[in-house]
Amino acid sequence: MPRYTRGVVLNTDPAAPGARTGRPRSERARRAVLHAVDDLLVEVGYAAMTMKGIAERAGVGRQTVYRWWSTKAEILLEACLTDAREELAVPPHPTPAGDLLAYLTVLTEFLTTSPPGLAYRALIGEAQHDPAVRELVHGADLLTESARGVLDRVRRSAPDMPDTALSAAQLTGPVVTRVLTTPAPLPAPLLEAHVASLLRAWGC
Repeated sequence: MPRYTRGVVLNTDPAAPGARTGRPRSERARRAVLHAVDDLLVEVGYAAMTMKGIAERAGVGRQTVYRWWSTKAEILLEACLTDAREELAVPPHPTPAGDLLAYLTVLTEFLTTSPPGLAYRALIGEAQHDPAVRELVHGADLLTESARGVLDRVRRSAPDMPDTALSAAQLTGPVVTRVLTTPAPLPAPLLEAHVASLLRAWGC
């Protein structure tokens, strides 16, 4: 469903209307822009990326891009959210531990190897000194939203689990911190230990 930030709809549903008021988006042009911003992030980095460059890479007019998005951060975030919804989906597992471990595994892969995950990391970095980007990232709340389904399943067996926002932070915090501050993500044994400690704390 769409997210709302600073009066702009961040369109996470490909079938929904455009992010800004006006004529509906061309789905082909929209996808071209989202692919272009992913490619440019890898090739030139966030700082060197421009709306003009995105439009040229996508083969659309600059006015078209500005009609739907006001900043490159909005485009990058929409590209990230669109792909994250699929890449971070985890089918049900027989046990709460299996559910949590499966989610943390795909989250680690997303943040370390996937272009949308790298985009999300770039936005987190930019958010540290750009209040507008920080507001966008906070409003989208990718980590809480992606973990919600798994946490809802685990909650049935975890009577002491806190609300979803806090439990998502407890679940994802070590993984995100490790990825952002060290060269290597948490290895599987540490992910398993983290899951076991969470489940004990949540009364599972």
